[in-house]
Amino acid sequence: QVQLVESGGGLVQAGGSLRLSCAASGRTFSGYAMGWFRQPPGKEREFVAAISWSGGSTYYADSVKGRFTASRDNAKNTMSLQMNNLKPEDTAVYYCAVGVDPEAWTAGYTSAYDYWGQGTQVTVSS
Repeated sequence: QVQLVESGGGLVQAGGSLRLSCAASGRTFSGYAMGWFRQPPGKEREFVAAISWSGGSTYYADSVKGRFTASRDNAKNTMSLQMNNLKPEDTAVYYCAVGVDPEAWTAGYTSAYDYWGQGTQVTVSS
């Protein structure tokens, strides 16, 4: 059974940083795309960042480009999202996701991903 578990969320002031982690278990994910999405209060889930199966390519939403960095460690089956210069509009529940299609990382939409974590809350105060 595939499991994704996020951690690292919390409360931070605007301008601060957080690092989210996603631990995958149940199978080896080295050949799969991995992504991060978020769901702000009262809004739909939206794309944040994605990383190719090798970790060599990344893709970011315009709203986080230059502030967030996605990375992965295939040997450990983990993925991380370093978030710097956080803004109040970054407040959301953040989800990690895995796409069986290796090219899913280029898609930027939820239906491209097959497995999801339970989410971790990130709150940025002004």
